[in-house]
Amino acid sequence: MYILNFTEVNKLLPIIYTIPEIREAVQKLRMQNKKIGFVPTMGYLHDGHISLIEQSKQENDATIVSIFVNPTQFGENEDFSSYPRDLRRDISLINDSIDYLFVPTVDVMYPGTSYTNVIVNHFTDGLCGDSRPGHFNGVSTVVTKLLNIVTPDCAYFGQKDIQQLLVIKQLVKDLNINTTIKSCPIIREKDGLAMSSRNVYLTDDQRKQATIIYKSLQLAKELVAKGVSDADTITSTVQKAISSASLARIDYIELRDIDTWEQSKTINNTKAVLAVAVFFGSTRLIDNIILEKGSA
Repeated sequence: MYILNFTEVNKLLPIIYTIPEIREAVQKLRMQNKKIGFVPTMGYLHDGHISLIEQSKQENDATIVSIFVNPTQFGENEDFSSYPRDLRRDISLINDSIDYLFVPTVDVMYPGTSYTNVIVNHFTDGLCGDSRPGHFNGVSTVVTKLLNIVTPDCAYFGQKDIQQLLVIKQLVKDLNINTTIKSCPIIREKDGLAMSSRNVYLTDDQRKQATIIYKSLQLAKELVAKGVSDADTITSTVQKAISSASLARIDYIELRDIDTWEQSKTINNTKAVLAVAVFFGSTRLIDNIILEKGSA
């Protein structure tokens, strides 16, 4: 199998492919009283992923990264088969800066027939929960499996996938999983586009126009700073801005209370998340911004 050759890319990075081996590695770290940080990814790493790894390294004695493109979180007509994969490149980017890289196959993560799914309610309402039916069941199940396998003290997730982050925080709370979920800031390109593995799909023209997403979120922030609190005014402004890009097709624009996940009609004294999903061709990009009354 191709995975047998990847130790040649970086002989100093321990790469693990099976659940018994990663559990043995974790046990050795525990015997050394090391605090363990975990960064689960789907690979094709970029600076956003690297920032998660760096935060884990700063806050823990040992860091484990996983690379697994999880089939159960992709819909029937989504991009599982074409999702960018380049393990050799990912290993080179990670270098030897972490303690272990866990790279399970689908057969390792889902051996035989599975009859169990982890389903989180409420926080899966709206946004990607509506646009991608079943997506969060796949996310919740695979994250639960990974946390049970690795048993980290802390696990690191980016704020770009804000709904996913809240779903994972809730499942960890509800299932009494002994891992602290850490939220990390969105890492952006110089022109504001949120870093994503899917950005590689964009044509040159789509890439240029995709910056309208960040610009529209900044318009919303400016409105709130000026005292505008009405959700319809804020979302319609964002919709108009994004629609000015000829190649953009809006999936959703929603404003929700970040604590209760109820749809926000106004921005009062609580934090609200303005989340958007926009298609450029067949590429779907998501982004968000946290809005708070009186914030500049």
